[in-house]
Amino acid sequence: MKKICIFLLSIITATATHAAVPNACVKLPNQATLQAALKAATSQKNGGFGLNMWATVVDRSGVVCAVAYTGENEAAQWPGSRVISAQKANTANAFSLPALALSTANLYSAVQPGGSLFGLQASNPVDVSVAYAGKAKEFGTENDAMVGKRIGGVNVFGGGLPLYDASGELLGAVGVSGDSSCADHNIAWRTRNTLKLDFVPAGVAADKTDQIIYDIANGKSKDGFGHAACAGTEAAIVKTLPAVSKVTKAAN
Repeated sequence: MKKICIFLLSIITATATHAAVPNACVKLPNQATLQAALKAATSQKNGGFGLNMWATVVDRSGVVCAVAYTGENEAAQWPGSRVISAQKANTANAFSLPALALSTANLYSAVQPGGSLFGLQASNPVDVSVAYAGKAKEFGTENDAMVGKRIGGVNVFGGGLPLYDASGELLGAVGVSGDSSCADHNIAWRTRNTLKLDFVPAGVAADKTDQIIYDIANGKSKDGFGHAACAGTEAAIVKTLPAVSKVTKAAN
């Protein structure tokens, strides 16, 4: 009888965990799909150190829908980058609109002293009770304790991108972390493209997207949305990244 009760309790607990995931996540990639897209992105040239990566997807309300990694286990990536990937996803979602996409890379210069958004990085703290809950062995799996909860946080360097479907609807965002911030951006860009959620309506970059901007000279960004250059080949690789998709049908 005791074994039966424990078995039933495990079923109820699992059901409750899945029920905590909002309906909005149905439109977004699940853990397996996110992991596959992330692995595909890291298999290409992105600059940086070629490290294993974390990725997180949030819905439009900021609730975590999926967390994934590319290594053989949860310890094969920088442990601190799990929460950073969630911060990036939260940031790209929180500061993008249906008609204007902002990547976390676009915020780098704006939040520096004297920038137009100085102080933004302290405006929405991470919920540490969400960030560090659960078993470490389940981090990056479908049972990651962040799933179904709002993580919060603001991150202001490359790796976070809003997600738009073919109708142009803003569904949420993806955050990627684990390498140089510039490589993180490149990997996030490829991941979003693979997920077919890159129907970006407009942005602050010269090509009217949320592409990373390398225009900092003498410590100042020309247009106020520039990102610091990293030491590797990341900036050159940006020119080879796939173009964003065009909206094929009007949103309802």
